[in-house]
Amino acid sequence: MWPGGEVTRRLGIRWPIIQAGMAGGTTTPELVAAVSQAGGLGTLGAGYMSGEQIRTAIRAIRTLTDRPFAVNLFIPEEGAADDQTSPGENVRRVMNEARRRLGIPENPDPGKAAEPFPEQMAAVLEERVPVFSFTFGRLDAGYLAACKERGICVIGTATTVREGLALQESGCDMVVAQGSEAGGHRGSFLPDSPQNQIGLMALLPQMADRLSIPVIAAGGIMDGRGIAAAFMLGAEAVQLGTAFLLTEESGAHPLHKQAVLASTDESTMLTRAFSGKAARGVANSFMEKLAPYNDEIPAYPWQNAHTRDIRQAAAKQGRTEYLSMWAGQAGSLGRPLRAEQLLEKLVAETEELTRRR
Repeated sequence: MWPGGEVTRRLGIRWPIIQAGMAGGTTTPELVAAVSQAGGLGTLGAGYMSGEQIRTAIRAIRTLTDRPFAVNLFIPEEGAADDQTSPGENVRRVMNEARRRLGIPENPDPGKAAEPFPEQMAAVLEERVPVFSFTFGRLDAGYLAACKERGICVIGTATTVREGLALQESGCDMVVAQGSEAGGHRGSFLPDSPQNQIGLMALLPQMADRLSIPVIAAGGIMDGRGIAAAFMLGAEAVQLGTAFLLTEESGAHPLHKQAVLASTDESTMLTRAFSGKAARGVANSFMEKLAPYNDEIPAYPWQNAHTRDIRQAAAKQGRTEYLSMWAGQAGSLGRPLRAEQLLEKLVAETEELTRRR
């Protein structure tokens, strides 16, 4: 028996299954539309996109489906992108070593740190997207009110119960409970909670008990077993990232997909090496070489800007030792299917398990 009646009604979807908003080109319009068309909620990961790029992508999605979908953005930390922060000496040395191996110039100008958030939000509001989700913080009250005025459902991301309560109090309609198993960036934002690596099995029931708004489970969910378990622990919907990263419509690099499928439960690690913010991905030599110098890595978004040239060159040259291959801890359970096929399998597996109860 499927829970999430409030979630499916509010989001206008058939199944309480959300494809995570993975930024950086993974969530192509084709992937987003395919998930939504199949009855789930596709999400455009727009954290690195300009306002105009977001508008173009939204319009492309709407040519492929008339079903609801979401746009996900990163909440900027106040003043974080204003003054350029340079890497420490050891970090600079490791990055220049990577550049020499890739045959690109050393010590390049990183350019701008991030796209202007007001321009990104303007696109979201002007296009009146059905659902807006965010991570890394709390949405400004003015933006949240503007979303509500336009009938946009707002979903925040939390890694602790306190963060979940803070998002609820701010006016969010739903909250994603992101367990430490999740791939990609951690959605943590309370500064006095540094040790927030709480697994989903521990986090989810506590958050479901404390919050009065729907809780969406995220982290390590790859099949019907994970979905059924999340529902048993109090979730009203689930959000899957790594599982959809492996689909045919995903824009993830082919070598990234291969690395995830070949991974084990011990293959991933949390790192600040690529972006300056903690994120989980398949471990490689770049992450390992920078691990001893964590304190010298600039905060997000500046480290993300400083490694942009390395990541781009690595993608072109097929050098996985320098790619940010975000993935959760259960990547080996992935299935390289079309998004529609994956969603159908997830639904069938979950229904089979719930019938056994």
